[in-house]
Amino acid sequence: MILVNTDYISGKETEMLGLVKGSTIQSKNIGKDITQSFKTLVGGELKAYTEMMDEARALATKRMVAEAEALGADAVLNVRYSSAAVMQGAAEVMAYGTAVKFRN
Repeated sequence: MILVNTDYISGKETEMLGLVKGSTIQSKNIGKDITQSFKTLVGGELKAYTEMMDEARALATKRMVAEAEALGADAVLNVRYSSAAVMQGAAEVMAYGTAVKFRN
């Protein structure tokens, strides 16, 4: 599966299949929340949250690809990510794009 954030792939003619997306809502346990809140006092990277968001993006991408494969897609164009806090310490990450099939 080819994933790109452009609206075309050089040298390929494509047929649009439709919008595909994948999402997840992730949170860290209360212990991580507490330790990360102390980190905000001194500054620096909040590594537990960085890891959480990396995991969330990977899972959202995997779910988007699964949806594209179910449509018979060869690629997903215009891949985008969005995130939003849904509650204290929990975030939703969504990956979305346009599933396409290559014309031969």
